[in-house]
Amino acid sequence: MITQKDIKEILKKYDPSQITIGVLGGHSALDVCEGAKKYGFRTVCVVQKNRAKTYAKYYKTREDGNSLRDDGTVGCIDEIIEVEKFSDMVNKDVQEKLLEMNTIFIHNRYFWVYFDFEQVEKDFKVPIYGTRSLVKLEERDQPNNQYVLLEKAGIRIPKIVRTGEESLTEGETRKRLEEHFDDKGGPLLVKVNEAIREYERAFFVVTKASDYFEKGRAMMDAGTVKGDDLATAVIEEFIIGAQINFNYFYSNLDDELELMGTDTRRQTSLDGFLRLDAKVQTSLIDDGYKPSMIETGHIACTTKESILEKAFVAGEKFVELLKKELKPGIIGPFALQGAIASYEGKEEFVVFDVSMRIPGSPGTRFTPATTYKYGRPVSYGERIAMELKKAVEIGKLDEVLT
Repeated sequence: MITQKDIKEILKKYDPSQITIGVLGGHSALDVCEGAKKYGFRTVCVVQKNRAKTYAKYYKTREDGNSLRDDGTVGCIDEIIEVEKFSDMVNKDVQEKLLEMNTIFIHNRYFWVYFDFEQVEKDFKVPIYGTRSLVKLEERDQPNNQYVLLEKAGIRIPKIVRTGEESLTEGETRKRLEEHFDDKGGPLLVKVNEAIREYERAFFVVTKASDYFEKGRAMMDAGTVKGDDLATAVIEEFIIGAQINFNYFYSNLDDELELMGTDTRRQTSLDGFLRLDAKVQTSLIDDGYKPSMIETGHIACTTKESILEKAFVAGEKFVELLKKELKPGIIGPFALQGAIASYEGKEEFVVFDVSMRIPGSPGTRFTPATTYKYGRPVSYGERIAMELKKAVEIGKLDEVLT
């Protein structure tokens, strides 16, 4: 296991005036690198050969007469390390290159889904901005996972009919579903890993017990999901409300929580399906069509100000719990994703997902939360760079890295 003592020893060999910000080529890499460049950091992107062009060509740093920067360059990716597959990033030769460049790695969802958690925790010697031991807790099959933590923090979550740690027989699952619906329970959402993109989840909604088995079998027949994954899929209350992601930044240097912005999700093929008129929707459903809810992007959106305090309270509860439960707690970016629902005339924020690293929406800067604090929009990449620059200047870099 990489310890804080190991990180301190590694940093002794770093030149703090020549720090490089490292990313994996996907998810939020461009957001991070664009922000890093604003604060004078060099950037390096580890890319997979068949997915390299975005970083190696289109957004590679280069001189250009159309530049709006003082140095006459465009783009934000200074260096490329090309690998056969993303998981090669933990190879010794790649790590040595990153360490020679004084690299601080900004982890994201891509970084974790292509590697074994233990590999990153035990073998990846490059310092990570954020808490490297937390991201695995986004997975439902982990002890003390995100739902356990949310409940401990006193944050409202959906009612859980089956957790991701359970593998129930069909009979046991049917019994729980029937009990839920017999008790006048509302729709349920099934979250199951996709068969091909295992790091992503397929979703489907059920309104009666038989729906789960019929829709599940249809998805298996189509090759969308696997039977073993369906047997351990989370089944939870479907929150009927306005979906919203609250994206935060916690500065452990200042012990202060910030709201970076808010967004909601775009889903294939649900978004397109909902744009059809009711007659066409009904016709498609009658013919057996089932819209999918695969995450494909985000939309920047705003909330009314009366919601903001609820968001800050939830974020602060989560930060404080992690300080106590899992030291050093959260460092930097995270998100609570859920919906604003109305119960007995009162609005309530219900959380059904947590990102314990930088969220995947670069559009948060286009909502006004950071402008209210800083006087202009600040991206996640820029806020991370601000924090790292401060940590270097005050000699506390080891306190923000794990």
